[in-house]
Amino acid sequence: MPARFTLYDAVDRRITSFLARHGLTFLRVGLGFMYVWFGALKFFPGLSPAQEIATRTMDRLTLGLIPDPAMMPILATWETLIGLGLIFGVYLRATILLLAVQMVGAVSPLVLFPTEVFTRVPFAPTIEGQYIIKNIVVIGAAMVIGATVRGGRLVAEPGKDPPGSGLTPDASFVQGSA
Repeated sequence: MPARFTLYDAVDRRITSFLARHGLTFLRVGLGFMYVWFGALKFFPGLSPAQEIATRTMDRLTLGLIPDPAMMPILATWETLIGLGLIFGVYLRATILLLAVQMVGAVSPLVLFPTEVFTRVPFAPTIEGQYIIKNIVVIGAAMVIGATVRGGRLVAEPGKDPPGSGLTPDASFVQGSA
């Protein structure tokens, strides 16, 4: 193998190993900061761009059982708790459950208020629609984090190739025994 490929392979292995060691933590903490930030905005009336649609969505989903003045503090607390759980890596099962329930509400406007979240249903989302659609990535991130609560982790395993890939990745998902 030419020397430049050996150097490339060595650098690639180091980068992949670094990503395997730190990527999951970065994902969890980054997602947590997003939740704390967006949740904290909801404690202050008028600061959250999602306040109006979130209030109407919660009103619809709870069949009007929660009074409007209580909705934003409840949602703000809920999202902030999710964020803190993710940042500190505590009660991750409960945190992921809270996140999953919150996501049901977060994506509901796509069905409940389609003319408000799309300029042309379902092809051209408004800014609010884009804000909601990005939750697909949040759901995926939560799934990856959730896969680790029973011991799954990313680890560097030199020489472990996915079957038929023709690649030499260094990182793979390993299920722990917990």
